Amino acid sequence: MERKSWHRFTLGAFALAWALALASGPASGQVAVKMEWLSWSHFRFTSPAGKVILTNPFVANPDSPIKVADIPKADIIVIADGHRDEVGSADEIAMKTGGVILGAGEMMRNYFAARNLPEKQYLVTNPGDWHKIDGITIRGVNAVHGSGTIDKMYGGPALGFIIHFENGLTVYFAGSTALTLDMQLWGALYKPDVAILPLAGRRDVQDLPHMVRLLRTENPNLKTIIPHHHRLKPPAGAPTPADLENALKAAGLPVRVLNPELGRVYELMK
Repeated sequence: MERKSWHRFTLGAFALAWALALASGPASGQVAVKMEWLSWSHFRFTSPAGKVILTNPFVANPDSPIKVADIPKADIIVIADGHRDEVGSADEIAMKTGGVILGAGEMMRNYFAARNLPEKQYLVTNPGDWHKIDGITIRGVNAVHGSGTIDKMYGGPALGFIIHFENGLTVYFAGSTALTLDMQLWGALYKPDVAILPLAGRRDVQDLPHMVRLLRTENPNLKTIIPHHHRLKPPAGAPTPADLENALKAAGLPVRVLNPELGRVYELMK
């Protein structure tokens, strides 16, 4: 399967470096993080050491190319809040693979316990918490969003996640958060290289350039923006990845949009 590499580059050599990055493989001695978009906000990351991280595994959504049976391995599953499209099939996947779920404490008590998920397979993650798992550091950060479960229970605080991989790459998975000034802190403190930002149907695409500006606070590393939560064929009036790219260009921000093809494997490096 064809691969893409995304390299760090200086603003002055932006266009040339981007073209070279597309054409070349990983630099000598570097091992990439592999990323697949599996529709909605479901991503699969395979770390340089082979650890598999899933985000919001909503495999029941109408665009999903896979089902639970098609997921042979998941070491870590992060869920951003209690909504059906964030939780997805996390419990089934965790029990099938033996992976651990990271989410708010209330989700274990009010949702997963009733579905017989062993407590040892759940790591409570509130805003400000962090976990180190086999060389990968995952931090829970605040997200501005709801978190009620389908059982009409409280799902705890909504979350985003800062994922720092073994090769030094840092990915910010924003969950479904609205624009918030907290992103200025995430940029200055954690310096993400990649930001996966929500492009849901009722969101204003003009919010996303502001998100990027805040995430670039004291952070020249951020070069790649990836949309999530959009349909393959967005309904009329819903923002599209092309709208996002145009908004970022109009704002003059030195970032590129990676609009991933469904199921294609991409390689991300520091």
